Amino acid sequence: MSQILQTIHDITTLAADGENDSPVIPGFSPSLPTTLQNPTGKILGWTAGGGLSLAVLGGLAGWACVAIGHNTERAQLASRGKSAIVWSVIAAVGIGVTSGLVWGFYSMTQGGGS
Repeated sequence: MSQILQTIHDITTLAADGENDSPVIPGFSPSLPTTLQNPTGKILGWTAGGGLSLAVLGGLAGWACVAIGHNTERAQLASRGKSAIVWSVIAAVGIGVTSGLVWGFYSMTQGGGS
């Protein structure tokens, strides 16, 4: 597998560098207009914050289902509550990783500053 990855890396490096300073893949540096930088940051912030808030509420609802299910001897409700807790943790991790990736790519297109 590592040989395949090395070959792909070599091919893309050759295509980007080219021979005799004539690259096959043209250079491109994307940038976001300055009028859109603040609204984009606000949208990403609100989306990540809202998603994490919903993940926390889902986890709290899951814990409530576990407590109610165990106290009333409803095993199915407790089981669903436990799976809700697990999925809310997975969702929170996914949102955190995704928002970090989006901010990272956004910072790279802005020349490394934010």
